[in-house]
Amino acid sequence: MEIICRTSWLKSENQCGRIERVLKVHNMQKTLARFEEYREMVKIKASKLQKKHPRCLADGNELLRFYGTTVACSLGLNGSSSLCLSEKCCVCRIIRNGFSAKKELKGGIGVFTTSTSGRAFESIEIFDDEPSLRKALIVCRVIAGRVHRPLENIQEMAAQTGFDSLAGKVGLYSNIEELYLLNPRALLPCFVVICKP
Repeated sequence: MEIICRTSWLKSENQCGRIERVLKVHNMQKTLARFEEYREMVKIKASKLQKKHPRCLADGNELLRFYGTTVACSLGLNGSSSLCLSEKCCVCRIIRNGFSAKKELKGGIGVFTTSTSGRAFESIEIFDDEPSLRKALIVCRVIAGRVHRPLENIQEMAAQTGFDSLAGKVGLYSNIEELYLLNPRALLPCFVVICKP
């Protein structure tokens, strides 16, 4: 996982040395079931469309994505795997309760994810009045489903139905650099990459 993060990190900013530790997330059975139920819902919805989308029909269009956030506790230090209860610790809150439709909405659109660790790292905002917060990346499996692209006119998109996610920035070869997931159940945290302060 560290290699995946490092290869997509921006070389110019030399952030490769910023990884402090990588933790594997052991999701509860309930969380896994919710994720798989969402996948099935996306596949069923896709099967009813006139224009068939092979990836949606096969696996719900599953992708590996990065989500940038903050950590406020010592998760993973000295073998500690206990999640803290602080509302300021976004990593522990997300692992415990899943992604929140309200808290993770970027500009009121959806849960913002990126195709590269560097872009996710850039998207994290830390305010100076919170010295205990550090940047962290959550590596997620996501069910992208039908993707509305590119995200230019949100009002136009809101009038349309049947989309599961929205493409923000599309890169070379139609690679979706930024993706907004409309349903927080579409994300399954797999790894947490905690960065050095």
